[in-house]
Amino acid sequence: MSNRIEIIGLGAGDLDQLPFGIYKKLLKTDLPIFVRTADHPLMSALEAEGVKFTALDYLYEASDQFGEVYENIASALLKKASESSIIYAVPGHPMLAEKTVKLLLEQSDVPVEVIGGQSYLDALFTALQIDPIEGFQIVDGTGFERHDLNYRNHLIFCQVYDRFIASEVKLTLLDDLPPDYRIKLVEAAGTEQEKIIDVPLEELDRNMDVSNLTSVYVPPVPSNMLHHTFTRLREVIAQLRGPDGCPWDKKQTHETLRVYAIEEVYELIEAIDLQDDDGIIEELGDILLQVMLHSQIGADDGYFTVDDVIRSITDKMIHRHPHVFGKGSAETAADVVKSWAALKQEEKGDTRKSLLDGVPVGLPALAAAAKLQDKAASAGFSWDNSADMWAKLQEEMDEVHAAIEKEDEANTIEELGDVLFVLANISRYYKVNPELALNQANRKFRSRFTYIEKQLNEQGKDVFQSSLEEMDYYWNQAKGKE
Repeated sequence: MSNRIEIIGLGAGDLDQLPFGIYKKLLKTDLPIFVRTADHPLMSALEAEGVKFTALDYLYEASDQFGEVYENIASALLKKASESSIIYAVPGHPMLAEKTVKLLLEQSDVPVEVIGGQSYLDALFTALQIDPIEGFQIVDGTGFERHDLNYRNHLIFCQVYDRFIASEVKLTLLDDLPPDYRIKLVEAAGTEQEKIIDVPLEELDRNMDVSNLTSVYVPPVPSNMLHHTFTRLREVIAQLRGPDGCPWDKKQTHETLRVYAIEEVYELIEAIDLQDDDGIIEELGDILLQVMLHSQIGADDGYFTVDDVIRSITDKMIHRHPHVFGKGSAETAADVVKSWAALKQEEKGDTRKSLLDGVPVGLPALAAAAKLQDKAASAGFSWDNSADMWAKLQEEMDEVHAAIEKEDEANTIEELGDVLFVLANISRYYKVNPELALNQANRKFRSRFTYIEKQLNEQGKDVFQSSLEEMDYYWNQAKGKE
């Protein structure tokens, strides 16, 4: 029979908690026994019983990265197993938070058999007096992502070996929870040395010892502390649209909300132009509200949910960025734009007969002009140099003057439209969004004109009875103050 590795769990407590079958195996086996760490309450008792073993703690000192340590342990065990079958003993249960066991199971050179053991979770649930059926998440303190944490569950961090790991756990939790949120440190659960310390989150890594027997318990977090999470936002919107919700929200449709979508986008643009960070936060929230309301309407009508919305944009971003998520390449921003357009056309297939079909009909005229010309330019339909564009602008201006002199109203409108269209193209050429540029000019005009009104009002004058010279004076004054 080929050599193999038998993996057993030592449980979390002392000798009295060790399963009898595993106890007998350790006493009677002739196989070499290796333990991941000798820093376990059971090891001294086993030594007293005559069990001989080799501890692999020295490998922890050879590297400062846990991932590398685990790989080194697995390699060392596989090397020993090439000489003879071995027993590998780990704290707790082999299938719970044991990266070395996972690495051994993933390889195919040496057969691996997991014998079993007692999980420390049993002792932990008893110590904390919690029922995992209420919702439970166990997290490896040495490697986790904030977005993976479910604060509605009983949340337990294991592998909190030292104060550095405790500090990393604390800093991550502080992104979501207040500093005074009460948590528990559980030490040596299930042993005579068991200890539970109740502390505020901010004290997690201060003035206390942590070891390889330490776990951190975060009780389920109430909803009023999770207003910054997507799940809570989704619940709020669903409640607003629910049977006992808000009369206004319940009566909204996709069509009634259209005007708000436009308003919120322009308010966001204004906040961005003013470099108002608080305003940007608020307006982005208002835009997100529109997304959530439309998604909830879709869910209420049985057509789609916000999950479909998120899946759609995620799939789109991955497909249109093959240079990031696939094997494509893009060295410059221009390469990305060209690839994006080609992939977008591929997605739309036969649904769009023209390159210009993707420009929304309801887009403001100036923005639509820039978008139409941008689309055409992607196919090479564009001036090569700025001189030709300026010459075209002069040509259109001359045609406007000619139409005005002829008092041809219809032609004047048409020619002025051509002037604006060329100006939109010039803006596009110089990478300036004409809609944003005009918005900025509107804001500037509003600021200066209201300054005129204020100055005239302070003198007891009405703007309608003031002369152009007076207004122009204050206009220049406002301009100077800018």
